[in-house]
Amino acid sequence: MLRWIIFIAILGVIDFYAFQAMKTIVKSSWLHYLYFLISVLVLGNFIYQLTHLNGKGLSISTNIAIGLFLTLFLPKIVMMLMMFGEDIIRLPQAAYSFFAENDGNQSNHFPSRRKFISQMAIGIAAIPFVSLLYGMYKGKYNFKVLKYTLHFEDLPEAFDGYKITQISDIHSGSFDNKKKIEYAVDLVNEQQSDVILFTGDMVNNKATEMSQWKSVFSKLEAKDGMFSILGNHDYGDYVSWKSEEEKKQNLNDLVEIQREIGFDVLMNESRFLEKEGQRIAIIGVENWGKGFKQKGDLNKAASNIDAKDFKILMTHDPTHWEEEVIEDDYHYHLTLSGHTHGMQFGIEIPGWIKWSPIKWRYKYWAGIYKEKRQYININRGLGFLAYPGRVGIWPEITVIELKKGSDNA
Repeated sequence: MLRWIIFIAILGVIDFYAFQAMKTIVKSSWLHYLYFLISVLVLGNFIYQLTHLNGKGLSISTNIAIGLFLTLFLPKIVMMLMMFGEDIIRLPQAAYSFFAENDGNQSNHFPSRRKFISQMAIGIAAIPFVSLLYGMYKGKYNFKVLKYTLHFEDLPEAFDGYKITQISDIHSGSFDNKKKIEYAVDLVNEQQSDVILFTGDMVNNKATEMSQWKSVFSKLEAKDGMFSILGNHDYGDYVSWKSEEEKKQNLNDLVEIQREIGFDVLMNESRFLEKEGQRIAIIGVENWGKGFKQKGDLNKAASNIDAKDFKILMTHDPTHWEEEVIEDDYHYHLTLSGHTHGMQFGIEIPGWIKWSPIKWRYKYWAGIYKEKRQYININRGLGFLAYPGRVGIWPEITVIELKKGSDNA
């Protein structure tokens, strides 16, 4: 309770400063009342949703409450910072004017400056406000196909030009538009890749979240099959269960659903893809993440693999690549991960800028990276969680073409 009181008090200070900008520009009293009414309703719904989770995990209604809260209060933080900064500058100037000139009229220019700062604060705050609304309405289903060509000197010749489609972080419990998801599945199939690899987090918490979407994802197809692994959300660790047996059954149900869709679920296991007497290895580990569940066993997963085999590793959390995979003697040519979502918020302009606050948590957080002649692709995710939208970091379908040749190409 104390934490909520402190939280509400902090928001009250933010709202007070943001209101100063608003009332400077808008003089109508009923709009002032409306401003606070909306704030109270959004905050009240946010607190209600988070305090009534009861071990059930995030639902669509909870996601919406989080989204509306962020959409309303993040712009207010921008307004607060500008108004507070203006106060810091204004107060010493006012004191100097009063004592030095001993004439209160010397500060008559302050109201006009206050109006200008208020207008600027509202204008700048409108950018995150509109962006977050767009992210909830359009951005979360703004699917992008990102294509890469990677060169490997030791790629078997039979696999020169081999195409992989990677999807990750479906989070089916957050979906609310069947037509959009059907479009995403069709978009995956349009790539006509040789194999489809899914790198974890099919649900938010429970296998039942996938029930209504199973028929949609069952339309996925690839001529050499589909393989999947588990992500941290797939284990049901973030909700309450009546017993360990019920939790275990939930995981078994989810694995069975994936198999019914057509995925070969790799749980610290490996498979070979063969062409013209040559082969490449697909290795899939259970979740291993720094600060998260660590059930992944790389040695066990690769126990049937030769060191000389060309290897594609599926591991949900990219910190696994950083902590264990890069330095492994087996040399994993290509690792596929997800997990970060790119925080669902950032700025990406190809060839110029790639930024998200998630970079302060993860060294490798989105796209292709290369270390010691080994590559990792971190998929930004097909779905979304908590904030029900995406801004600048769009839902992703990755297509990787393997080419034989110099890895400096």
